Amino acid sequence: MSAEEATINPDGTQTMGEDAAADAGADYADAGGAAADDAEEDFAEGAEEAAEEVIKGTDPAIFLLLGFALIAALWFVSWYKKKKEEEESDSFFSELDGEKFNLKLPDAVDEYYEVKAKCEAAGWEPGQPSPQGPGAQNASGPHRMLAQALMKRCIADIPIVQHIQKESGGMNKLYSQSMCSVKQWKAYQAAENMVSAEVDEVRAEADEIEPGWSQVIWRQAMQYHSMLKQRQEAEENARKAMAAQQAAQAKKLTPEEEAKKKEEAAEKAAKELLQAEDREKDGKKAFKDGSMKKGFLSGKK
Repeated sequence: MSAEEATINPDGTQTMGEDAAADAGADYADAGGAAADDAEEDFAEGAEEAAEEVIKGTDPAIFLLLGFALIAALWFVSWYKKKKEEEESDSFFSELDGEKFNLKLPDAVDEYYEVKAKCEAAGWEPGQPSPQGPGAQNASGPHRMLAQALMKRCIADIPIVQHIQKESGGMNKLYSQSMCSVKQWKAYQAAENMVSAEVDEVRAEADEIEPGWSQVIWRQAMQYHSMLKQRQEAEENARKAMAAQQAAQAKKLTPEEEAKKKEEAAEKAAKELLQAEDREKDGKKAFKDGSMKKGFLSGKK
């Protein structure tokens, strides 16, 4: 160390100059950084060696166990997902079809057997031919009562028969393509079997009442059902039209106008009644003594 680089203090200590202090600090920092790098390298090498020793010392059965556990976890996830999809599919079809195949036979079935019991009590026997001759089949006779009860039963069965016929093709197609649930398919089969048994039973009862009637009873019932349905629809439409007309008139007419309209309708009805009476009198005069008066059919002016 030179005299220029050091200063001796009165107490005998030495103070480094600025340049010497800087150099000493730099040397210390370099030494510290090198030591840190060496320590990191030593730690990394030690960790790698420790890991290798752990791997080398691990039993292979543990790896097999871990692999099996992983495969089992993957299988469970796949199974659970598939099960959930099936449940959602069943729920979808159940909600889609609802109570579509929860069918019941109409009350007319039980009513028929009640009538049959009464007819048998009155002396009617299965296969007995219908009475012949004028007035033989009166409205209160056992044979006619039973025939009417069976036709009523057959007509009441038409809606469920048509329902099964309508759904049959679609359900069979869905089942063949695995697009409906097992529960829904079983419900459809139960409904189909019930309706099929009812059709056969009605035919058997028809032959007991009148031999050969089984060949035409369902066709007759279909025609009657169609006629009744058309009549009901016509009556319903007429009621709706009348209600709409009355509502429209009630909105447009004031109470005074409505009263006046009723009065005019009453006067018109009275006038038509008088005219009808006059025409009747003229008709009687025209046909009196076998002669016909000319122009009696023409309306009065």
